[in-house]
Amino acid sequence: MSPKIEIIKNKVLSENWFELRNYTYDLVKQDGSKIRHKREVYNRGNGATILLYNRAKNSVVLTNQFRMATYVNGNETGMLLEACAGLLDNDSPEDCIRKEAIEETGYAVGNVEKLFEAYMSPGGVTEIIHFFAAEYDESQRSNEGGGVEDEDIDVLEIAFPDALTMIKEGRIKDGKTIMLLQHAQIRGWLK
Repeated sequence: MSPKIEIIKNKVLSENWFELRNYTYDLVKQDGSKIRHKREVYNRGNGATILLYNRAKNSVVLTNQFRMATYVNGNETGMLLEACAGLLDNDSPEDCIRKEAIEETGYAVGNVEKLFEAYMSPGGVTEIIHFFAAEYDESQRSNEGGGVEDEDIDVLEIAFPDALTMIKEGRIKDGKTIMLLQHAQIRGWLK
């Protein structure tokens, strides 16, 4: 059963990098009564992420880059280990992730597998992430990676067991990366 809502107010608070809006709305509960909510919603667009893995080497390729939001929330260095990812902009999810893989990691991936889609922070962010995986090998390396002009990305090849240990130790804290690594473990791609 879909809830019934009535938008009372929809105000733009910021259009700096993305769009932040303030909504006031009435939510009609199942018993017919109404609850008034006020919420801020951040619309940053949708994105895609990919786990690059190598069965023969039992390894994955991750990136390490500065993330301001983690810095202001207690990450002393602001550096975050992540799977390659980017915003769709006007690309399809698959086109986006192929472009991001080359820019960030230097790998021109062949076959990609769409795994699933997920809202990562639905309490206040509109973004849906499209999750992919692809095998990589050195023959697909077209450049050193590192991102575009306004990015400073380190590219790391990590043994899969080490990546899983890094989750336990709190050295990998990025949600999409944890989901992808655990997906690879469940599917038995890597040991």
